[in-house]
Amino acid sequence: MDRRLTLAWVHGLAALALGFFLLGASLNFGAVKDVADFVANVLAVPEYPAVFVRETLRDIYTWTRDRTDLKQRLSELERENARLRIVSSVIVAEQIRAELAARTEEARVTLRDPLSWWNECRIDKGTNEGITVGLPVFQNGFLAGRVSVVGAFSSWVELLTSPALMIPVVVEETRELGIVVGDGSGAVLLSYIPEGHGVEAGMNVSTALVSELLPPGIPIGVIADGGSSSGTGYMTYRVSPGASISTLYTVSILKHPRNR
Repeated sequence: MDRRLTLAWVHGLAALALGFFLLGASLNFGAVKDVADFVANVLAVPEYPAVFVRETLRDIYTWTRDRTDLKQRLSELERENARLRIVSSVIVAEQIRAELAARTEEARVTLRDPLSWWNECRIDKGTNEGITVGLPVFQNGFLAGRVSVVGAFSSWVELLTSPALMIPVVVEETRELGIVVGDGSGAVLLSYIPEGHGVEAGMNVSTALVSELLPPGIPIGVIADGGSSSGTGYMTYRVSPGASISTLYTVSILKHPRNR
């Protein structure tokens, strides 16, 4: 028999056998599907750890990416808030500066009696310039005294070193309240500070809340020594005033807001 004819018969029989096999398989498709499902369920068991790891890694990646985006947005918001705070601070500072400039009156010291050198002085501003009793008087930004008597063209200032001027103050570092009073001889004393409350030399003293005329936070000076006990549970300290009381030539007066 011819070889080519033999190959043709073989190929034909093989194709016929494959056709009968596929026909039988199609008649039992339900069984094949059940077998496939069973195999899939069996393979799902060893596949589960890999799926779990994949899902976990995907969740971690998503969380990390979202967290990075949130941190970036938070950093941008913080930078924007910082810029807004700077702008707001500048605006507030300019407003305060403008308000203080409108309320501040410069005055010249025209008289200091040698007999009351440490108690009072006269300035060349009075009611015509809106000066009233009780207004704070400054030198170099530090409290130097308060207006005590007012005339039309001049006023008298009770100085920080006067025993007649008693000013409630606060020690800024400890928030202890006390009274600053002069001794009439050039010294300024801080009294009524309880013993053992940690007040030390070098701490800053400023005005406490007294009235609208004398606002809190006005700097007065620094504590100059370790203090001495009065024997009644209170300490007295010497204060080095920021204003040079012995050499007052010009001063600044902070007028009441209603006199702007």
